[in-house]
Amino acid sequence: MADFGINVDPGEVGLDARRLRRIDTHFQRYVDDGRLAGWQVMVSRRGKVAHLSSYGLADKEAGRPVETDTLWRIYSMTKPITSIAAMMLWEEGAFELSDPVSRWLPEFSQPRVYVGGSAVRPITVPAIEPIRVWHLLTHTAGLTYGFHRVHVTDEIYRLRGFELGASDFSDLAACVRGWAELPLAFQPGAEWNYSVATDVLGRFIEVVSGQTLEAFFHERILGPLGMKDTMFWCPEDRQHRLAALYSADASRTRTIRSEVLGKGILKPPPWLSGGGGLVSTTRDYTRFTWMLLNGGELEGVRLLSPRTLRYMVQNHLPGGADLTAFGRPLFAETRYDGVGFGLGFAVVLDPVAYRTLSTVGEYHWGGMASTSFWVDPAEEMTVVFMTQLLPSNTYPLRSQLRQLVYQALVD
Repeated sequence: MADFGINVDPGEVGLDARRLRRIDTHFQRYVDDGRLAGWQVMVSRRGKVAHLSSYGLADKEAGRPVETDTLWRIYSMTKPITSIAAMMLWEEGAFELSDPVSRWLPEFSQPRVYVGGSAVRPITVPAIEPIRVWHLLTHTAGLTYGFHRVHVTDEIYRLRGFELGASDFSDLAACVRGWAELPLAFQPGAEWNYSVATDVLGRFIEVVSGQTLEAFFHERILGPLGMKDTMFWCPEDRQHRLAALYSADASRTRTIRSEVLGKGILKPPPWLSGGGGLVSTTRDYTRFTWMLLNGGELEGVRLLSPRTLRYMVQNHLPGGADLTAFGRPLFAETRYDGVGFGLGFAVVLDPVAYRTLSTVGEYHWGGMASTSFWVDPAEEMTVVFMTQLLPSNTYPLRSQLRQLVYQALVD
């Protein structure tokens, strides 16, 4: 990985080189017809890089191409890193998963749950179950995101300035206090809802460890794994490597530069988002996936025990339910049949129900700007895909990438 390149003949690890090129042919069309600015993908198997390709521009306006060291906003691909951080502390005996988070974050000592009324005049009742650490890791705490625009509580978040996670005018501790004042969307543990729970978990890590989230990440995860370009903001001397951020136009046929949101990563953030704050490279995040595939260890650096990691990537939803049965969809058109959720990762339970070529036990997540990754223990494979397009459901990039990668497996 030091030189960041293909270091094995695909055939030696059960992949067909000709079939792997279909990945490039397919996604090049997205750039050629204007739907994406550029992209990069890395496919690794058995600890070897079998396929690495890039196409298009990191910055269309500047004419700057995607390079091997291009920096990408990974948004919610930050969440698995935060979840790993929490479980590192758990392994040290700092807390139990069943512990109420109010033991460390007293602002959550008396949560209330929305049961009716408007966003301006909500009707609430006391929570019958405390928010536990497990609820934060599984997105079952009853918290939400303002950008969902599905439930009244989503609107309540927006009215308080919490549309994309947290207000730009608060530090993380203040944001968490603000979220704690808002009603939960449901009783803790009753449903799955993608939310600011991982940001709350980031603050929990700060209180438990006595370090800022940035310091903990650097000292305990990013530094030891050699993830030298993964950080909460992009300093000036690296900004020439940062990909521009784009959004889809109304017709979803071309990209528009997202100036305001794209500039947020250029300076130290007012709050450290464990749910979506990092910038990274394909190389760095591949190293993170290799650590996961290796059972919590990479090149002599162990973050977690294999048993802890296996526990994290089991389905933790009650009764073995999938996200469609137990969860609220991220997008109206999105279903997650055959996919459960563990401690920070989505987990494939049934590829047939998922209607996507994959493997039972494969785990994954993605970011708001259409980035994605997955780890397949059975096939000893990891895949990282980077681009910068909002929102992540604009095109079926992730399902198409899966079918193109798996059709190249021939052993």
